[in-house]
Amino acid sequence: MRYSLPCLATLAAVFFMLAAALHPAFGADIRPEVNALGTPGYTALKEAIGALAATGDPAVPELLQALGQGELYVRVADSAVFKVTDTDDGYNLVDPLTGEDAGPAAADEVSKITVNNSVRETISAALGLMTLMSPDPQKRLAAAGDVYKSQDPKQIPLLDTAIAKETDKSVAAALQLARAAAVLRSDMSDADKLAAVEIVSQRDDQDAISLLSSFVASAPDGAAKTAAASAITTIQGTLQLWSGVQNVWYGISLGSVLLLAAIGLAITFGVMGIINMAHGEMVMLGAYTTFVVQEVIRSHYPGLFDWSLAIALPLAFLVSGGVGVLIERSVIRFLYGRPLETLLATWGISLILQQAVRTWFGPNNREVGNPSWMSGTFDLGHLAITYNRMWIVVFALGVFAVLMLVLKRTPFGLQTRAVTQNRPMASSMGIRTPYVDALTFGLGSGIAGIAGVALSQIDNVSPNLGQNYIIDSFMVVVFGGVGNLWGTLVGAFTLGIANKFLEPYAGAVLAKILVLVFIILFIQKRPRGLFALKGRSVEA
Repeated sequence: MRYSLPCLATLAAVFFMLAAALHPAFGADIRPEVNALGTPGYTALKEAIGALAATGDPAVPELLQALGQGELYVRVADSAVFKVTDTDDGYNLVDPLTGEDAGPAAADEVSKITVNNSVRETISAALGLMTLMSPDPQKRLAAAGDVYKSQDPKQIPLLDTAIAKETDKSVAAALQLARAAAVLRSDMSDADKLAAVEIVSQRDDQDAISLLSSFVASAPDGAAKTAAASAITTIQGTLQLWSGVQNVWYGISLGSVLLLAAIGLAITFGVMGIINMAHGEMVMLGAYTTFVVQEVIRSHYPGLFDWSLAIALPLAFLVSGGVGVLIERSVIRFLYGRPLETLLATWGISLILQQAVRTWFGPNNREVGNPSWMSGTFDLGHLAITYNRMWIVVFALGVFAVLMLVLKRTPFGLQTRAVTQNRPMASSMGIRTPYVDALTFGLGSGIAGIAGVALSQIDNVSPNLGQNYIIDSFMVVVFGGVGNLWGTLVGAFTLGIANKFLEPYAGAVLAKILVLVFIILFIQKRPRGLFALKGRSVEA
């Protein structure tokens, strides 16, 4: 490959940068190198630029930028270099390293340091290589990313130098990728471009497809062009696969939210047959409990903020559970066996609770912060996973496991299951069904409260929070099987994943409508849902 005059200037800068390892000027006075910029002649100026860059001094980049913009002058009397500002009588000199005022100068006492395109190329090369050779790996990585975006073939010599000296594997890989992108835009041989295609194809993202597509559109027929076209097809297949994985993850994330919102409803609806339209307000109370806890911690114990959710969980359970028991004892117990009346009564209670919250906290959204361990994201392949969503999935499965343990391994759970399967028989065996009803309703409401703690991390805390989940909760419970927790688990994740796969094609609203239509059709075939309860009274 033949290099033009600007490229030779770039190589000159590279040569001087390689001398940096032997140059002890970093941290020392670099004023002699600065004053050397005033040496007459473009060749001497380019040599001075290389020597100045080789010092590695952090003040050099700004100094070279000022040189490129024509802001440096040399004082004729002693060949010292300064920045200048215009005055009525001439110029005012400014030290280019410290920024200190160096006094006035007449127009004939200073001479501007002029630059041409060749010098500008040398300045650009020196600045680029100084960044690529920075002692900070993050700066070197960012510089490699900038070169990758520019895809400038003139940067290839700089990249070769940087790659040869690089010791960090991730930075070296980024430099190789940047070099490959530049090679595809250069006039290098087909063999070099074939190797570059192989490197670029390893990136497996849309940027790689764009770069390879541009190369295929402009490159002559050859092995490199064929390989680039094949790589585009392979990358597109990989991206489609990751798109499916992403939809599954989004569906699991949505399913965990639906599970948290519906699991308490599955208990109250399954055990007592109560259509509880105030269930969403129990979720809302849990979210507002979290808000109150965080406000107290912010005001009095700011060091405990990362523990705010752990403190809010039991309090939200007690608040929502207590309100649930109060509702059951004051209203619901008089309406057993009358589902329409319970629907209307609980709907009225939901309106009362919403208005009470509006009166107490106001109608506007309230801020609930994320603890540090729930903030940020991490990458898994091409999948970006937020910590708050990940922990909500873990929390939802944990709540489900604890609830299953309570229902399967405790006397209360045994009594609850007995009442669920055959209420008259359970009552005749001495089980206090009103006591079980009150505690069960309180348990379902309490779980809704801790669901509100989790939902406060991903949704607006407002009086309408619960209304966003009540319909979806009923759909999950009916689809999975009324009163069956395993059905609720499977139903939540099934509907969540189905919704996320439909959204890209149908939109969010139409996707929900299609899911609802599917549930209606499904219930026509299986009225008891995916997992129907077993028991004489149920089957009767």
